Amino acid sequence: MLTRMSSLFLRTLREDPADAEVPSHKLLVRAGYVRRVAPGVYSWLPLGLRVLRRIEEIVREEMDAIGAQEIQFPALLPRDPYESTNRWTEYGPNLFRLKDRKGNDYLLGPTHEELFTLAVKGEYSSYKDYPVILYQIQNKYRDEERPRAGILRGREFLMKDSYSFDLSDEGLSESYALHRKAYVRVFDRLSLRYVIVSATSGAMGGSASEEFLAEAETGEDTYVRSESGYAANVEAVVTPAPPAQPVDDKPAAQVHHTPDTPTIESLVAFLNGAGLGREFTAADTLKNVMVKLRQPGSDEWELLGVGVPGDREVDMKRLEASLAPAEVALLEDKDFAASSFLVKGYIGPGALAANGVRYLVDPRIVTGTAWVTGADKHDHHVVDLVVGRDFTPDGTIEAAEVRDGDPSPDGRGTLESARGIEIGHIFQLGRKYTNAFGLDALGPDSKPVRITMGSYGIGVSRLVAVIAEQSHDESGLVWPRAVSPYDVHVVVAGKNEEITAGGEKLAAELEAAGLSVLLDDRKASPGVKFADAELVGVPTIVVVGRGLADGKIEVKDRRSGEREEIALDGAVAHLVGVVRS
Repeated sequence: MLTRMSSLFLRTLREDPADAEVPSHKLLVRAGYVRRVAPGVYSWLPLGLRVLRRIEEIVREEMDAIGAQEIQFPALLPRDPYESTNRWTEYGPNLFRLKDRKGNDYLLGPTHEELFTLAVKGEYSSYKDYPVILYQIQNKYRDEERPRAGILRGREFLMKDSYSFDLSDEGLSESYALHRKAYVRVFDRLSLRYVIVSATSGAMGGSASEEFLAEAETGEDTYVRSESGYAANVEAVVTPAPPAQPVDDKPAAQVHHTPDTPTIESLVAFLNGAGLGREFTAADTLKNVMVKLRQPGSDEWELLGVGVPGDREVDMKRLEASLAPAEVALLEDKDFAASSFLVKGYIGPGALAANGVRYLVDPRIVTGTAWVTGADKHDHHVVDLVVGRDFTPDGTIEAAEVRDGDPSPDGRGTLESARGIEIGHIFQLGRKYTNAFGLDALGPDSKPVRITMGSYGIGVSRLVAVIAEQSHDESGLVWPRAVSPYDVHVVVAGKNEEITAGGEKLAAELEAAGLSVLLDDRKASPGVKFADAELVGVPTIVVVGRGLADGKIEVKDRRSGEREEIALDGAVAHLVGVVRS
């Protein structure tokens, strides 16, 4: 049925919404695709819903093509399954929790590993039933502390989550590879610019993990890549450790009075003016950052010291990923007051070891390396404190910032950073959830085989914003044809009856030829109509105006801006060819 703008539930806006920060948020609201209901919660209007459904259908087609079967779980879920995996607690404040009238605990599902596992356990019992891949496309809920960027980071969002169930690790690898190839086909069909990077698993658990990141300067995720083809989310970068050095050729550690040097900058300046016979840089210093950890479900905080080279900052995202699922926070003044052995600005490994505080260091801090660091005494530092001789860390941790020019972990080339938006994530979960629920299959020898799982997500509603983020210009949205709400936008640019009738006739003929058509039949000025056509972003715009008297119409390619006049006779065949080329 022909869609007329005169009756379409649509109002375009000339001004950006006050709370919009990124182009996709501004344009999707201005063009009438979505409307804000509450922080992180949006309504989908007719144009937006058409784009969402087209993306959803592409995802569904590619999932079906690998033999996955679609099911649907409720969004309202009981507490018990999530208690069994400890995720009721691990998710912390990001979980929407509620009670029914009888006081029973429920949650709004953030992910559904538990429900999928229980469903398979309830239906399957024999090795002959496997492998199986199940998926759903359903709303998810996360109580984001700071929802932002419109539908890019909301509290309610549409997601495709699929789960593979296999008898062996080899089978899991095959299911993982199937999903990886399917995701490539999905994102290629959506005309996205994206990279595949190594990632961490976070609260999902599991081992092998990769993210699909859409390239975008406005993205929240930082990733790095090298000329070798290596690519990883910064949280997943593994720092190459230099070889250990001998300890017996290093000078003895010496404590120096270093007044008013609580920062690395002030310390280096003091040392270089102290006549110690050598030049010091920030890279020669060992910065010790104190944090506190709280494990899920615990009220107790644990102190942790983190040592990094002084020329680098601690990246809290990398630190949190390394310590997940624990909650991590920097120490406050009251924490220092409660632990008097921590001399702020002059903390060293000695006091931490003496007081039983765990101390983890950057992988570059290897045996035999000598450092300048705090002497656990106000206005004092120790020079030439050697790892393995004067102190021994409790282990290593990936917490230091990753910088452009760092050596690539694969040993080939150097790293450069870029920003992106996560659009897909695939995990080899292993047996975390099947162990929790005792999901076994009876093998051919009548012995139980513990099933192994994979988890695979695509942010379907987020993809609408991501495509808008990559496909827009100063005038509005520019949809790829595969997801555009309509194939052709027909603009009636005139008020006389001949032009109106010509536009109506052409739109009807295009519909009859199998194209979806948006007809602007409003009694607005041509300027308003042209501006709205640019804003709405249908890839092919057809203008029926004064040229109709000469049997001509204008066809504009929204992406390139190219215009051509074509004869009205044969216009339908021409436009069908454009759309289906």
